[in-house]
Amino acid sequence: MALLLSLPIWAIVKPGVEVLRDRDFSVLKGKRVGLITNPTGIDRSYKSTIDILKEAKDVKLVALFSPEHGVRGDIHAGDKVDTYIDPKTGVTVYSIYGKTQRPTKEMLDNVDAIVYDIQDIGSRSYTFISTMGIVMEEAAKYGKEFIVLDRPNPVGGEKVEGSLVEDGFYSFVSQFRIPYVYGLTPGEVALMLNGEGMIKGKCKLTVIPMKGWKRSMTYAETGLDWVAPSPHIPNANAALYYATTGILGELGVVSIGVGYTIPFQMVASDSISANQLSDSLNALKLEGVHFRPIYCKPFYSVGKGQNYQGVQIHITNPKTVVLSDIQFWIMQEMYKLNPSLDFFKRCEKSRITMWNKVCGTDYIFKEFGNGYNFAKIREYWHKDDKAFKEMSNKYYLYK
Repeated sequence: MALLLSLPIWAIVKPGVEVLRDRDFSVLKGKRVGLITNPTGIDRSYKSTIDILKEAKDVKLVALFSPEHGVRGDIHAGDKVDTYIDPKTGVTVYSIYGKTQRPTKEMLDNVDAIVYDIQDIGSRSYTFISTMGIVMEEAAKYGKEFIVLDRPNPVGGEKVEGSLVEDGFYSFVSQFRIPYVYGLTPGEVALMLNGEGMIKGKCKLTVIPMKGWKRSMTYAETGLDWVAPSPHIPNANAALYYATTGILGELGVVSIGVGYTIPFQMVASDSISANQLSDSLNALKLEGVHFRPIYCKPFYSVGKGQNYQGVQIHITNPKTVVLSDIQFWIMQEMYKLNPSLDFFKRCEKSRITMWNKVCGTDYIFKEFGNGYNFAKIREYWHKDDKAFKEMSNKYYLYK
């Protein structure tokens, strides 16, 4: 708490759960509540939203809904979640990341209102906003209220990058027609999904906004501590770096630091020179980023136990850097230095399918894969940025 007290008063952001409590839980009074959350759903004293709602007067917490990783964070990435009883509260935890990604009618029969409280990371392929939108559809279908307890976007509220999802490429990692980096908080995403008809039906939606958050803020400026929403996002900076290498990582050809100590913050291989690659990338003079040679031996995942080298990505100015472009620049320069590093030919076909899903289009694969020249796809990748920003700003809750 000393850190919070040392920050200027404007930098102390109240998340939605604290604002809800300040309002004496008025929107939930007398209601049977189902909660979608994970370990990031906490107040500034680290108390779980699960326990806050369980103890709230005149609020009946009757169900928990588990996304990827589980409500208490005890499920590994990608592992399916089963229905079980939360040992601390005795409340039934229903899986919405297993046999079904949607709560069934039976799961919702005893629920009046569904509350959502999860810290997101601001990239489309991260599955929590997909879960949120899917459950909003079920709330609309069965006449349930949907309430979002808002939290910051750690990438900020000003960055928009990456083409919109195209027909044929919607999936759980590209659930809605939004850019790869979308510049909205979870509450603003919910308002947009509801308002723009991006979900089936229209639910009765309430967003409990934060107090004190500004669109230009870095996460460090919020005064909030970070809890990992998944194992490979151990700190708020990792949310930034996820956008720089997450798409590339889907191919499984090079290490992006998952399996080493800096997930998403590096790109390394057994067939590239660290010094040559860093020199080549820095010669591009990309704004807001520097590339440093790195040598490593991954502990698991791609390159496990092998001597790898490449670059560590250092974001020097998060305001000006174009995050999602970085992986394409890296692929371009790696291929120039070593044409045998033909990423799409080296990877399994299933990886290309996932790449296309994450990109939300197969245009990038078709055009970029022929010579890895980023100039060929750069305009296409950013063609929707301006229009989306103009459309989505009507849902802004913060300046």
